[in-house]
Amino acid sequence: MNFLKLIRYKNLIMLALMQLLFRYGFLNLQKISLALQDWQFILLVLSTVLIAAAGYVINNIMDQETDRINKPQNLIVGKSISEQTAYYIYVVLNCTGVGIGFYLANVIGKPNFAALFILIAATLYMYATSLKQMAVIGNFVVALLLAISVIVVGIFDLYPIVTQENKSVMGSLFSIFLDYAFYAFMINFLREIVKDLEDIEGDYKQGMKTLPIIFGLKRTKNLVLALSILPIVFIIIYIKTYLFPFRLYFAIFYSMIFILAPLFLFVAKLATAKTQKEFHYLSTLLKQILFLGILSIVILNLNIKYNA
Repeated sequence: MNFLKLIRYKNLIMLALMQLLFRYGFLNLQKISLALQDWQFILLVLSTVLIAAAGYVINNIMDQETDRINKPQNLIVGKSISEQTAYYIYVVLNCTGVGIGFYLANVIGKPNFAALFILIAATLYMYATSLKQMAVIGNFVVALLLAISVIVVGIFDLYPIVTQENKSVMGSLFSIFLDYAFYAFMINFLREIVKDLEDIEGDYKQGMKTLPIIFGLKRTKNLVLALSILPIVFIIIYIKTYLFPFRLYFAIFYSMIFILAPLFLFVAKLATAKTQKEFHYLSTLLKQILFLGILSIVILNLNIKYNA
C-alpha cells in the first residue's frame, strides 16, 4: 500500500482510463485502421503510466520537507519507504517506461518518436527538482504534460497511417484530440494553482516562489477566478459550434450538467474559500471535472451513432 501511495495510483488509474477512453470510446468507433494493435496500445498506456509514476516518485523524494508541513499523513519517503529505495524505484519505473516507448516507436516505423518519452521523463525530473519552485512555469509544465498524454494516443495510433487519401479524415480526428488536450490543459492548469493555494504554508517555509506566495492568497484567488472563465467560454462555444447544429441533445445535456455546472460550482466555492481543506476540495472537484470532460468523448460518439 505504501508503494501504491508513493506512485499516487489513483491519479495513474485516471490517466490510463483517459487514454483507454480515447482509443476504445472514440477511435475504435470510427471504423478506421489504427497503427497499434490492442496489446501494443496497452503497452503505450503502460509506458505513459510508468513514466508518470516515476514523476510522482521523484516529486515525493524532493517534497519530503514540504509534505511534513502540508500533508504529514501522506508522507511516504523517509517514513515508510527509505529515500534510497525510492530512488531505485524511480530509476526502474523510468527505464521501463522509456524502454517500452523505444520499442513502440520502432514498431510504428518512427524511431524518432522515442525522444518524446525521454523528453517527458526529463521534464518531470526538472519539474520536481527546480521548475516546481517557479511561479506559473511549474504549473504550466504539469498541465502541458497532461495535454501531451492525450495527444500521444493520436500520435501513435493515427499519424503513422496517414496517407493522401485519408489525410482530411485523419486531420479531423486529430483536431478532436487537440480540442480535448486543450481542455485538459486548462483544467489542470487551474488545479495546479489551486494546489499551490492549498500548500501555501509548507511552500513558504521551504522558500518556494509559487503564485500565492508572490501575489498573496487573495490576488491568486482572483486570478484563478478570472482564468476559470476560459474553460467555461470554451465549452459554451464548442457546444454552440459542434453540438447544436447537429442536434446532439444528449451530448449537450451531458456537457451542461456534468461539465459546465461543476465548473460554475467551482467558481462559487472558490470565491469564498480560505482554508486548506476548502482548497483541497476544489482541487478534487477540478480532477472530477477533468475526467468527466474526457468521458464526454464517449457520450458524444454514442450520441452520434444512435441519435444523430
